Amino acid sequence: MITRFLLQGMDRNLRLFVLLVLAVGVTLPLLNQIVPPGSPFHVPAWLLQLIGKYLSFALLALAVDLVWGFCGILSLGHGAFFALGGYCMGMYLMRQIGSRGVYGNPLLPDFMVFLNYKELPWFWYGFDNFGFAMLMAILVPSLLAFALGWFAFRSRVTGVYLSIITQAMTFALMLAFFRNDMGLGGNNGMTDFKEILGFSVQADSTRAVLCFASAFMLALGLVVSAAIVGSRFGKALTAVRDAESRMRFLGYRVEGYKLFVFVFSAAMAGIAGALYVPQVGIINPSEFSPANSIEAVLWVAVGGRGTLIGPVIGAFIVNFGKTWLTGALPEFWLFALGALFIVVTLLLPKGVVGLWAQIKNRSLAKKARAPV
Repeated sequence: MITRFLLQGMDRNLRLFVLLVLAVGVTLPLLNQIVPPGSPFHVPAWLLQLIGKYLSFALLALAVDLVWGFCGILSLGHGAFFALGGYCMGMYLMRQIGSRGVYGNPLLPDFMVFLNYKELPWFWYGFDNFGFAMLMAILVPSLLAFALGWFAFRSRVTGVYLSIITQAMTFALMLAFFRNDMGLGGNNGMTDFKEILGFSVQADSTRAVLCFASAFMLALGLVVSAAIVGSRFGKALTAVRDAESRMRFLGYRVEGYKLFVFVFSAAMAGIAGALYVPQVGIINPSEFSPANSIEAVLWVAVGGRGTLIGPVIGAFIVNFGKTWLTGALPEFWLFALGALFIVVTLLLPKGVVGLWAQIKNRSLAKKARAPV
């Protein structure tokens, strides 16, 4: 029954793409671990870490596409859900440092000792357990999304007003997390992680496992998202996107559809953040920046909104360009990002995924207009 549900929304292209994601998640770590460093087929640890980071971003883009592409909710606050998941993982990693910190305190993280904390805050309890931390990485973003969505959707806040509210939420969280009295590291955040599940976070083998885990969770996210979109619920979801007032007239509880997909996508973003932090080695309040949420929307637009595959491709394209440009021409990156947004809006309304269909349709139109 579950297998049938998961496979109902997957067409041939999506199945091949999921297999490609899994192949990347398996092949790259194996080439890092098995192939000797002198071989041209060896994948260095830094590349493995970079691909793992891109895979985490792709999962975030998929979460944004689920609410924007299939439900019409333009969220400019999904970066907040991503950051909250990252902070939950960061709290677990900080608890694993123990007495190996600079101050040697077995219970309190270094920043708490520096700020003269006498005891561990209550909300840090349980984060010494990996399972609890992962549960919180899902639950905390989901609860925030539920609270925000419950009031917003019941009040019928839509369109640009909802986008502004989500952006205000992430900006408010950024300001709050910058405060030292929050007990979460203040503006420096959390870093200097030592191990995860007893394994060094700096070890190549750990990075290989994290890269695979990122690929696996992205593949699972694609399968579950396709199942939701391909179900009767998904058909109603797209109807809400296209004609919300008509769905209300037909008797559908539109708020329930919106709330479910909003909470589910927030949970996906939280998982993405939890995978991101151990691979980059730091989490700080800058992850709450509204610019990060806007950039995630751009990934979806570049790849193709409402396609599932497109956001993943868009996340890789934009972040690869960011990595290259910030290294070669750092002062031009923001200009390039703005230019990319304009080009996509004017020339690629369906993103990279829809480019082939766009070219094919234009070719057929030219043939139809040609004189016989």
